[in-house]
Amino acid sequence: MKLQVLSTLILALLLTQLPVIGKYFAILNTMIHESGHSLMALITGGEVRRISLLPNTSGFALTGHTSWIGQVLTSLAGYVFASFFAFVFFFLISRGQYKWMVYLLIAFLAINLLFWVRNVYGIFWILTFGAGFVWLLRTGHEQVVQYVLLFLASLVLVESVTSAFEVMWISFVSPGQAGDAANLARATKFIPAPFWGVAFFVQSLYFALLSIKRVFPF
Repeated sequence: MKLQVLSTLILALLLTQLPVIGKYFAILNTMIHESGHSLMALITGGEVRRISLLPNTSGFALTGHTSWIGQVLTSLAGYVFASFFAFVFFFLISRGQYKWMVYLLIAFLAINLLFWVRNVYGIFWILTFGAGFVWLLRTGHEQVVQYVLLFLASLVLVESVTSAFEVMWISFVSPGQAGDAANLARATKFIPAPFWGVAFFVQSLYFALLSIKRVFPF
């Protein structure tokens, strides 16, 4: 298991650096990230108008809010949600509960397709990724399926950390363009974007450490 985890982490890190295929797979993390925004908007009494998933791995959730705290929590939710689910995936894999990871991934794809994602590329990605995933489940050998699931968990883990690092970096060099960190800075007024950028990166490292400890206890 340890060797498999190490190999999938390295593969995920290398693959996400590739220009086309890497970006295609990295959108899995983007979908989970934007789902976090959307779910928090609904939990806090707001609404979800649409999600867009873009070929460059960026995305955005257009949400409406009924309160200031709802807006703040929704802006916070994306990076935390992705990092948390990277941990959830590794937790399930460490327990041998691969089927529950399958259920979660299918639920993410189905909910986004039916209710939230409305741009052409986003719909294309969900349909093609979902079709490939279902085909693998129906025809793949059990060990191959488990390795692919481990790879997808590693992909979400790697992307949750690297994307959080990127927003932290942008929050220092161009605070107004730092996505969720910039949104939070505007909402909180007296707390600058770099603070939120660092917070996003620190929490991603925390969940990454928890994830790795599931298979490399120390």
